[in-house]
Amino acid sequence: MPIDSIKKEEASHRSGFVAIIGRPNVGKSTLLNQLLGEKIAIVTPKPQTTRNRIRGIKTAPNAQIIFLDTPGIHRASSLINKRMVETALQTLGEVDAILWLLDATRKPGQEDADIATVLSQSVTTALILVNKIDLVAKRELLPLMEKCSALLPGREIVPISALKRENVDLVLELLIKQLPEGPRYYPEDEITDQTERFIAAEIIREKIFLLTHEEIPYYTAVGIDEFREKDDKNLIVITATIYTDRESHKPILIGKRGAMLKEVGTRAREELERLLGCKVFLELFVKVQQGWTQNPRILTEFGL
Repeated sequence: MPIDSIKKEEASHRSGFVAIIGRPNVGKSTLLNQLLGEKIAIVTPKPQTTRNRIRGIKTAPNAQIIFLDTPGIHRASSLINKRMVETALQTLGEVDAILWLLDATRKPGQEDADIATVLSQSVTTALILVNKIDLVAKRELLPLMEKCSALLPGREIVPISALKRENVDLVLELLIKQLPEGPRYYPEDEITDQTERFIAAEIIREKIFLLTHEEIPYYTAVGIDEFREKDDKNLIVITATIYTDRESHKPILIGKRGAMLKEVGTRAREELERLLGCKVFLELFVKVQQGWTQNPRILTEFGL
């Protein structure tokens, strides 16, 4: 290919980093999975499921977008929640565009106003996405969008349903137009730079969130002790420890005759087998690590 043609092709290609932000439980991880067409971020009905910054890669013929799914921004009191909010806010200074999600089923509150204040001080382009429109009457959308516009004037607002993929493709089109010209940063078949160990830990943690109640999932973390491939048997052996902050949580996580731990393991193993495309042997243990949610060293070990 002539050099001029190569330069022209590079110049017409756009790429950049995009942060997905919002208060807890507005659908950020669901949106990320829909944008990518693959599940890389865990999703549960409970708020504050996402703890770490999750990176997803969307490659189109004329663009590559690196999405950063962030923990929910809220007024935090505990150290773990403060670390999560810091992770989200730090991301804003590292991206080319921002997607701010709001929940159409909830009126904008103080946390939304706090986010709007941060975004108003940023020079980074921000799109306002009003999510979960499949759950509200159409007549309620316009007043809600007007309130969003009042919070952060001069920004484009797009009503979406991440769950139903409504207007998700439109969001992609708008983002690509706003990104700077640039090359691909990742191979076109790559959808995340997260390690398989990290994804395995997240999937186990998702099942804990789905199967346990009240404070228990918020006081648990998952560490991968072993992740070993046996090529001759098309098998991956995974050993993981579920850490809990409180002694009283351990018997609940294990369950009567190990029933809860077995159910967590079965659901996680089945999803990991679909994801990895091979058989998985998964062994889980539960260990009490008192005070880990307030321990800076341990939080750092868990990537927080």
